[in-house]
Amino acid sequence: MIDTKKIIVVGDKILIRPYEGSKKSQGGLYLPPNVVEKEKVHSGYVLKVGPGYPVGAPADDESWKNTNSTKYIPLEAMEGDQALFLKKDAIEIELDGEKLIIVSQSAILLLVRDNELLNLK
Repeated sequence: MIDTKKIIVVGDKILIRPYEGSKKSQGGLYLPPNVVEKEKVHSGYVLKVGPGYPVGAPADDESWKNTNSTKYIPLEAMEGDQALFLKKDAIEIELDGEKLIIVSQSAILLLVRDNELLNLK
C-alpha cells in the first residue's frame, strides 16, 4: 500500500488508483487486456489532489513587501471520490509496484462522492 502522505501532487493534477473492473462483456465473454485498455473512459479512486489553479497576486504599489503567498482556486475532486476520466489524457505511473494514474482536472468527466463511505457529514 502506498503512503500518500509522502506524495505531493502539484497544480491541477489528480492522482488516481484505477478501478480494475470486470473483464467480462455483458454476454459473459472474457475480454483480452488489449480490448479493455482501448476503452476511451476509465474509472478509479482519487488518492491525492493538487492545490488547484494558481492565481496571480494583485498588482501592489508596495513592491518592496515580500509577500510570497501563492493563492489557488481549489479543485472539485476530493480524496476518496470515484472519478471517470478520459484515458487519452491520463499518464500511467508505477509506484511501489502499484499502477497509478495522473490526470488533470480537465480530463475528469464525472465524480461520485459517497459521504457515508468517507464518514463525512
